[in-house]
Amino acid sequence: MVKKSLAEFLGTAVLVTFGCGVAATNGLGAGYVGIALAFGLVIVALAYSVGNVSGCHVNPAVSIAMLINGKLSAKEFAGYVVSQFLGAIFGALVLYLIFTGNTGAIVEYGMGTNGFGEASASGITMAGAFIAEIVLTFVFVFAICGVTSKPEFGSVAGLVIGFSLTLVHLLGLPLTGTSVNPARSFGPALISAAFGCNGGALALSQVWLFIVAPLIGGAIAAVCYKALDK
Repeated sequence: MVKKSLAEFLGTAVLVTFGCGVAATNGLGAGYVGIALAFGLVIVALAYSVGNVSGCHVNPAVSIAMLINGKLSAKEFAGYVVSQFLGAIFGALVLYLIFTGNTGAIVEYGMGTNGFGEASASGITMAGAFIAEIVLTFVFVFAICGVTSKPEFGSVAGLVIGFSLTLVHLLGLPLTGTSVNPARSFGPALISAAFGCNGGALALSQVWLFIVAPLIGGAIAAVCYKALDK
């Protein structure tokens, strides 16, 4: 359990550092496609590195789906989620430290936090953001449930999961910045608020949505896949 928790901590930290790092420099030219690819590619890398240790959830929405489908015990679920949130906070802190010497880029552009209303590129409403995050997370976690259901899919599982995350980012980035991961949202929101980054206080006040909605989406995906796989 210690090794699994450490793998989840490190994996989530890397996800936040690289995924949110590219998002934080969006104003410097990365663009939505670049951000989507960054999140997808880092998941591919993590799937084939820590996947054999913990399953590479690095996301409480994935862990709750595995709990519902009986692939994770309640004790393991608690350990995974705590490790994921701590890893996300650590990853966001590392990201902040990296960018402090980069002409204030992270203060100007934020840390890849999620948001709705004035914190959204499209100005999406709170209700719209809630629905969007449920749907995006459902698609992502549903794909994970399917590709991890049979051992013979193991060789391609990382690629499928990575491409699925890229896909949901392409739609979600202009809407909410794409969370589909409570830990990924909480870490950058907390650190950006603590250090006065652009939009940090607003991101932290809105982060509840990006915790609740992905958990609901992940749970629905697990229940639906369980029903179809009988």
